[in-house]
Amino acid sequence: MAFALGCENICLEYAAKKVFDGVTLGVNDGDRIGIVGRNGDGKSSLLGVLSGTVEPEDGRVFKRNDSTMAVLAQNDSLDSSATITQAIFGDEPEYVWASDPKIRDILDNLLGAVPLDSVIGNLSGGERRKVDLARVLVRNDDILMLDEPTNHLDMSSISWLAKHLNHRWPGKSGVLLVVTHDRWFLDEVCTSMWEVHDGTVEPFTGGYSAYVLQRVEREEAARVAEEKRQNLLRRELAWLSRGARARSSKPKFHVEAAEALIAGEPPVRDTIELKRASVARLGKQCIEFVNVSKEYDGRKVLDGINWIIAPGDRIGILGENGIGKTTLLNIIQGKVKPDSGYVKIGKTVKMSVLSQHLDELNQFGDYEVREVLSRYKTHYTIDGKEYTSSQLLEMLGFKRAHFQMPVSKLSGGQKRRLQLMLTLLTGCNVMVLDEPGNDMDIDMLSQMEGVLDGWPGTLIMVTHDRHLMERVTDNQYAIIAGKVRHVPGGVDEYLHMLAHGAARPAASNFGNGAKSGSGTDGSESSGVFAGSNETGAASSGASKQKMSNSERQAARRKRSSIERKMETTRGKIEDAKQRLADADPTDYMELQDCEEQIASLKDQLSELEDEWLEVAELLEDE
Repeated sequence: MAFALGCENICLEYAAKKVFDGVTLGVNDGDRIGIVGRNGDGKSSLLGVLSGTVEPEDGRVFKRNDSTMAVLAQNDSLDSSATITQAIFGDEPEYVWASDPKIRDILDNLLGAVPLDSVIGNLSGGERRKVDLARVLVRNDDILMLDEPTNHLDMSSISWLAKHLNHRWPGKSGVLLVVTHDRWFLDEVCTSMWEVHDGTVEPFTGGYSAYVLQRVEREEAARVAEEKRQNLLRRELAWLSRGARARSSKPKFHVEAAEALIAGEPPVRDTIELKRASVARLGKQCIEFVNVSKEYDGRKVLDGINWIIAPGDRIGILGENGIGKTTLLNIIQGKVKPDSGYVKIGKTVKMSVLSQHLDELNQFGDYEVREVLSRYKTHYTIDGKEYTSSQLLEMLGFKRAHFQMPVSKLSGGQKRRLQLMLTLLTGCNVMVLDEPGNDMDIDMLSQMEGVLDGWPGTLIMVTHDRHLMERVTDNQYAIIAGKVRHVPGGVDEYLHMLAHGAARPAASNFGNGAKSGSGTDGSESSGVFAGSNETGAASSGASKQKMSNSERQAARRKRSSIERKMETTRGKIEDAKQRLADADPTDYMELQDCEEQIASLKDQLSELEDEWLEVAELLEDE
């Protein structure tokens, strides 16, 4: 592969913090690199150094002479007096770009609802961000650097962006460097990862999932190495006192290494126990929608909704931007009254809200964090263990020094974590979370997920972070054409619904910027759900026939059956290994019998793993 970009012995320092200390990196054609790390550790600075917008104190950056580069920064530099067309294409004539199907696809998916003759200064922050992203994507550059490209994008737009980037360059050409906290996006797009921490950049092979596994493996290896060092010291001490005593073992790599690393980990949450605890706190009634409708400017956002949210439900709400998710949350909270119908709230419901803009923290102003904590209860229970408010705050990434800081001086991510903790400390039994992952790095998202896993109550979440949605909630519901629809297949089924006729909030037109087609008031076809025959008929005849709902359920049952068989077989292997360990070393017949049994069971397990992969691939294709 041809070299594209790199740096050598880069050093960078801001005020009293050393960001990079002798960093050397190389990027080749075909690389798709995700950059992760804690907030403030230097991810954006790394992109700035490599793109030439940040000058390092020492070291050098080099790029292949014939390559071109486009950069999406966190903050745009668009001319507020220009139109969208001018910001994206400059003075290029319309007939040049409007005839390009790739450019039309970019504009339709990012700016479908925004007239292209709109002035940049009149756009919202989210619309400006999409214009800046479109400006970068319409160019045919060899190197693409994107800093938080998924900000302000809904799930379907994020899914489209991932597909666009995966097919943007042919073969092993082009370079992508992307900074994002969206873990699903990293897995979809990236083939390698860079972790920025403590003045260094550490490379990992594979996407986000592989990166997590390798991190755990490295930490486990470090623990084992330290344990061996301690054992060596103990053996040395024993030799000095009463003679040498040694013991050795030969490490061996196996496919089961990943399973061994997490073998002692319990399930992320005990759903049955959480339900039981929720019913004890809430009783039998939580929230019920009875024929609820809401209309804005002649457009029905919610249309005759009948929906029961039970105690202990962990619900994720899916929908395009502008489809009505915030309206639904506001009706649940009582901030907005429906035009017709009503919402019944259980008598024992105690609701707390983590809003998108953190309005709840405005009341604290310049109060220090420790002063704010003193207003709430001092203890909280997670998974049966009691924590003080200070311990809970430390679990969410705060240090003792932060306790003396005024709330107004905290970063965006710190404010969000503080508000989450205060929400928990209210003793609520129903929690509404509107984009809780905003401003958080990946490590902090994982910490937050761990805290929410042990929370016994009803949880209602809106987020465009697919990984967070699927990790924290147990059931997803989509707002489609004013209705709230259960989506048993989760985000995959929801995106399939959108791709096959489910109503979207707006459509687009090119050139004059006029809107065309129906918006959210479009009728819903009977085949919007994944796997329906009508949907399959509407798709291209060349595409692969999708599984029906019954076929998908059968495949899932088969996968579960295979998993149970694999678990049973692993148990038999362990039993056989134990029998081999306990066998009489002089009984060669029994030893041989045990070894043959272990080999046979491993063959069976390998066949089951192959069978499981085949079924899993079928379900992934859906």
